[in-house]
Amino acid sequence: MADKMTPEQRHRCMSRIRGRDTKPELVVRRWLWHQGFRYRLYVKALPGRPDIVMRKWRTVIFVNGCFWHGHECQKHRPATNAKFWQDKITRNRERDARNMALLQAAGWHVIVIWECQLTRQRRQQTLRDLDLALSGIVLQHAVPASVPYPETLGEDLPIAAEPGEAYRTELRD
Repeated sequence: MADKMTPEQRHRCMSRIRGRDTKPELVVRRWLWHQGFRYRLYVKALPGRPDIVMRKWRTVIFVNGCFWHGHECQKHRPATNAKFWQDKITRNRERDARNMALLQAAGWHVIVIWECQLTRQRRQQTLRDLDLALSGIVLQHAVPASVPYPETLGEDLPIAAEPGEAYRTELRD
């Protein structure tokens, strides 16, 4: 199938596609802000220049376009200049994997959200999954691994709901 546009028209259309502040990114950023998370955008010092960086939680979020990053939902590939697009998407995928590995090796949590996961039908579930992932990360930072649990100390601590001398309260008149 031949392209319906002239090369100049195709170039004009493709040059207008933004790499920042995309609609899917704005959906995720708006949701994060309303949940109370604060973040930075496109931090150059980190590999891959992540879309969203939450330093406090050592977490980065990439909001990837399905076409540009070669998501499996994307079955359609351009017929015009097919070899170029196949090579470009392959390079993008390799670069993404390399950047994620570098970030994880540096101790960062990496979350990838795909454009197709933010369609109207899937958005709520995706944001719930993001909430669950971020809650786990926040809990990891809230309770450091070095804090021993009472069982490891050999202490038998009473539960607040158990009757006992230590929990008796007196009513005041």
